[in-house]
Amino acid sequence: QVQLVESGGGLVQAGGSLRVSCEASGVTFTRYAMGWLRQAPGKNREFVAAVSRSGGSTDYADSVKGRFTISRDNAKNTIYLQMNSLKPEDTADYYCAASTSIATPRNPGGYNYWGQGIQVTVSS
Repeated sequence: QVQLVESGGGLVQAGGSLRVSCEASGVTFTRYAMGWLRQAPGKNREFVAAVSRSGGSTDYADSVKGRFTISRDNAKNTIYLQMNSLKPEDTADYYCAASTSIATPRNPGGYNYWGQGIQVTVSS
């Protein structure tokens, strides 16, 4: 059974940093591209960042480029999202997701498995 479990969310002031993690189990981790997507109250789920199976390729939404960094540790079946220079508009539930795609999907429909989500709140 595939499980993706996020951790590390919380409350941070604007301008601060936070790192969220996602550990996968029940999968052959290196067969999946991994992504972070987020959903703010009243809004659709949106792409944040993705990393290829090997970790050699990454993709970011324009809104987070230069501030967020996605990485993966295939030995630990874990991905990370380092978030710096956080803004109140980054406030959302953040979801880890796994995709069988060779590429790094931006469309939420391109992901096969999802974590339960973790809340990130940035205060102004």
